[in-house]
Amino acid sequence: MGALALMTSMIFAGCGGDEQASSGKTPVKAMKVLQQDAPVSYSYPGQLKGMNDVEVHSRVSGSIMEKYFKGGDTVREGQPLYRIDSRQYESAVIEAEAKLHKAESNLRKSQDDLYRDEVLFNDKAISEQSLFNQREDVKANMATVDSERAAVRKAQENLDDTIVYAPMSGRVSVDDVAVGTYATAGSTKLVSIGSLDPIYAQFSVSETEYLNILAKAMEEGLVDANGQDNSDNSDLPPVKIVLSNGYEYPLVGKITAADRSFNDNSGSLTIKALFSNPYGALLPGMFARVKFLDVTVKDAVLVPQRAVQQLLEETFVLVVDENGKSLSKNVVLGEKVGSYYVVKKGLTKDDTVIVDGLTNLQSGKDLDVTMVTADDMGFSLKESTDIVSKS
Repeated sequence: MGALALMTSMIFAGCGGDEQASSGKTPVKAMKVLQQDAPVSYSYPGQLKGMNDVEVHSRVSGSIMEKYFKGGDTVREGQPLYRIDSRQYESAVIEAEAKLHKAESNLRKSQDDLYRDEVLFNDKAISEQSLFNQREDVKANMATVDSERAAVRKAQENLDDTIVYAPMSGRVSVDDVAVGTYATAGSTKLVSIGSLDPIYAQFSVSETEYLNILAKAMEEGLVDANGQDNSDNSDLPPVKIVLSNGYEYPLVGKITAADRSFNDNSGSLTIKALFSNPYGALLPGMFARVKFLDVTVKDAVLVPQRAVQQLLEETFVLVVDENGKSLSKNVVLGEKVGSYYVVKKGLTKDDTVIVDGLTNLQSGKDLDVTMVTADDMGFSLKESTDIVSKS
């Protein structure tokens, strides 16, 4: 009898607990919306490229006999890089010179014959046709001499081209060909050379981002309403790069070039920013985040990114209303600032947004609210060191 009573009490106690859980408040964490001046930086993933990257090819074919540098060396323009087997080209020069000497000998003989025939013609000892034929022989031999001289020049150029010189100053790649490799003229890549100072960062922006940047530039007075540049180079906003380890390169750069149109496939615009690289610390191929057009948004309304939700085409946050219930508010977002979004429309500094406990939470629910701070949640206005694009 006592056991039955105990079981009955446990069953009723359990039912009472379920009823309390089903009617209880949903625990959430929330914080006040921030309103303060916010530094906005446009940031995009980019890649560093040399100003002049060229592949070095030989002008003649042959086996590589000597190499005068090591991969990764810095070379100067005109410095010898390779020597190609020159024996066949030396023979070609000797052969061409021999043909030239023979042609010059034939020319001298035909000129002597012409002088003799002119004397004979004046003495009426030969016909006019014979004199004409001899003059044509001289012209033909002169043409042959010119042709053989050109052949000698060509053979000498080929011989000279067995020494391959650096076409520019810069650093050579490490994927250079080894001694003994057969190089085909104009085809085999011997090595590549790139200049390191200056160096540029190449990145892409979407049409929307481009328009946002242009609008900000107009606000700052850097361009007028027609998009015309109103500033000299000293007034342009600084362009900076942050390397993949989070290190911000100390020297500032500037935007120097942009593609003339948006790419049809990607819908993006390619832009180049030029940086001085006096010590060669920046290398082509490195990835970096490009930051430019730093501006301060006055009295910006800021909401944590993790509070923002999207459903179909609507962007919204859940706030705590005056009755302690959840309430959905649509928002229009601006730029990212660290862990936050700038809110252009939909919130004020008096709103309290829910930042934790959002899973399956709907508008109109009773809430058990725990107020937290940005430090509690690890939020910051500073940018992450990850190389990611502003979106």
